Amino acid sequence: MIPETMLEVIKNEGVAAIATQGTDGPHLVNTWNSYLKIADGKRIIIPVGGMQKTEKNVAGNNAVLMTVGSRKVAGRNGPGTGFLIRGVAAFETSGPDFEAVTKFKWARAALVVTVTSVEQTL
Repeated sequence: MIPETMLEVIKNEGVAAIATQGTDGPHLVNTWNSYLKIADGKRIIIPVGGMQKTEKNVAGNNAVLMTVGSRKVAGRNGPGTGFLIRGVAAFETSGPDFEAVTKFKWARAALVVTVTSVEQTL
């Protein structure tokens, strides 16, 4: 489900953006590509320090959009590529997905995004 090129992108440092929808409109947070862990070829596990608004939004609507990109990975038209990821999200504070992020001492939870589609945008 997750293309090899996207796996290469997240091996390179860059900003990953996560968008949620709340009752007061869209909300966007950022994290680093290096924090993303791919599990089962279809889930992205992300350590959570803050993200209180994101967590509130996911509780009401678990649909998320994410973007990742890197200038160091070749894209369709030369250097640099990016991806739009659609998925459903859940916050986990116990279990194996949470354990996967405990190396980050500041992590209070894991945001687990089950990918439903991936589109290369660059």
